[in-house]
Amino acid sequence: MSTTSHPAVPVSMTKTKGTPVFAVNQAPAGAVGRDLAPGFLEFLAPLHRRFTPRQQSLVAERRRALEESHWGNKPAHGFPSAEARNGWRIELPEWCRDQRNQMTGPADDAELVVKMLNSGAPGVMLDLEDSTVNEWDHQRQGVENILQALRGSLHYFDKKRDRNVGITPSATVIWTRARGLHISQGGVFAGELTSASLFDVARVAFLVDPAELKHPLSFYIPKSESAEEALWWRDVFQAIAEARGWPKNYIKCMALVESHPLAFQMEEFLYNLREHILGLNLGRWDYMASLIHFNLEDARWVLPDRNTIPHDVPFFQNLRELMPEICHKRGVLSIGGMTALYPSREDAELNARALAVLEKDKKNEADSLMDGAWTGHPDQNAIALAQFPAPNQLASRRAHIERYPDLRPVPEGVGQRTLGGTRAAVRTVIRYRNGVLNGRGASLLDGYMEDLATDRIYRLMIAQRMRHNGRVPILDDAGIPVAHTPELITRLFDEELEKLLAKPARADLGTPETFREARRQSQAMIMNEEFDPI
Repeated sequence: MSTTSHPAVPVSMTKTKGTPVFAVNQAPAGAVGRDLAPGFLEFLAPLHRRFTPRQQSLVAERRRALEESHWGNKPAHGFPSAEARNGWRIELPEWCRDQRNQMTGPADDAELVVKMLNSGAPGVMLDLEDSTVNEWDHQRQGVENILQALRGSLHYFDKKRDRNVGITPSATVIWTRARGLHISQGGVFAGELTSASLFDVARVAFLVDPAELKHPLSFYIPKSESAEEALWWRDVFQAIAEARGWPKNYIKCMALVESHPLAFQMEEFLYNLREHILGLNLGRWDYMASLIHFNLEDARWVLPDRNTIPHDVPFFQNLRELMPEICHKRGVLSIGGMTALYPSREDAELNARALAVLEKDKKNEADSLMDGAWTGHPDQNAIALAQFPAPNQLASRRAHIERYPDLRPVPEGVGQRTLGGTRAAVRTVIRYRNGVLNGRGASLLDGYMEDLATDRIYRLMIAQRMRHNGRVPILDDAGIPVAHTPELITRLFDEELEKLLAKPARADLGTPETFREARRQSQAMIMNEEFDPI
């Protein structure tokens, strides 16, 4: 089954300025009865009553932690609980020992899903979150593709070869990334919101037959912000397993460390999910956005232009070296992040540069004792695999690593802060949001594969530059500081929109109307301080 394109409906939102947003995916009229399997609502209802209030409470706690950080009470290392300090260890199953490369992509694109599963990558992450539009039909298609991929029956029609292409049997591990705790699903129960995370996990689990799977049902947990949230996921996995008649530890997972607070709580997080979790992943682009968000009041954290920040900048590198130490101590994998520069089969110079950047980036992660990393294109798989020892580096530990390193080193002497960087950020958020309005959750923009994390980084960077205008110089091409006022940002949005309307990039979808709406939404999100990943 190939993916059908559906125009995306902008999410509805409720917010208080300066606080996180509840993004709501609203089921269209008639969709619940049409698209959900018979019996699913009866399966979901008791789970919803138990877990949605806890989800809402956890999101409220996120809001409190963010506000405290802005008042000066920053995230910090804490001494793990007595239980988490003891000599516990997780046993990694044989089917998951090699995850040197995990290919990732939107679950609603059947062609890409098949190509990733046929790439030879040891793992594939099928995404219902950042790279899939948070809209009912795209999510429905994503779940359908995931279920067929798990059964090995997914295929797409290859127009060039005039034939159907299916999944080649392999040992590739399939992970499903559910939507994060910050997202709510509307329209399933009348007059109520339910947790989108719960909805996604339950929807896949309800229709899965373990006898058809080559390994236990496995998820990627996104956007966590505390070890407490791990208990929510643990209880969800175990409640669903009980409802399905599975062993309570049947569902397995990995989790992304892509928020600044969670970086200080990784060991406790692993402990709380120890019956299920097999690894942590440094989601560095979302982590960068979170780092900005939690330090938004601090002018020292006005970051340089994104693509001038080196991959080994200390605020990444310190965490990149701490994560394998914690993971290997406890017996689980430590997975590195995504390299955004994308290879091209049409541009030899770009292709060579992208693969060289990939090799250097993954080698750095391997030298940091990571066990693998993420990629997004089949041509990246062989290079990524070659950088990491097979099957993993679980036996490797640094002799004298600092257990409580500085995870908030100020980025001094790094990169450039330029008007051109601000302009590039404006252009990118317009183009990204235009892609969303046309049903695309990830877009290839100027050689970089960009998803919601990039959009969030750029919204925050633009807001930073306005908030600290005059205290941190942002230079034009002549080296003259340019005041980053709301009026300047409005002018840049006007100018970049006109350029896009005059000559849209070849990869851009949509119409002048969707570009104008994308420009309106993007600027409004910045001015209204809507910085959560929506």
